[in-house]
Amino acid sequence: MENHSRGQIMYFIVNGYDHTDENALARRMEAREEHMQGVKAFHASKNFLFAAAMLNEQGNMCGSTIMVDFENRATLDKWLEEEAYVKSNVWECVEVVECKIPPMFLEGK
Repeated sequence: MENHSRGQIMYFIVNGYDHTDENALARRMEAREEHMQGVKAFHASKNFLFAAAMLNEQGNMCGSTIMVDFENRATLDKWLEEEAYVKSNVWECVEVVECKIPPMFLEGK
């Protein structure tokens, strides 16, 4: 854990893998505006380091990778409960991995 201005912070990589049924992309697109509003608010909170959509071979979004910081895993899990892609059944599986980020990538945070 890094020492951060808010105290001890844990860094996590969150990988959300979309369902693969025929309506999966449509569900993602329906939930996208709410998801992006949450991303903007979360980014403003400084917990959100970066995110990217995963793409399948056809170039369609099929998942998400998000790097975040939280005080602990329980706080991250509480945030995930309210994430639009979780609530809208976009993600079939969510993988959370704690990670360590070199200080040079945290400059200005």
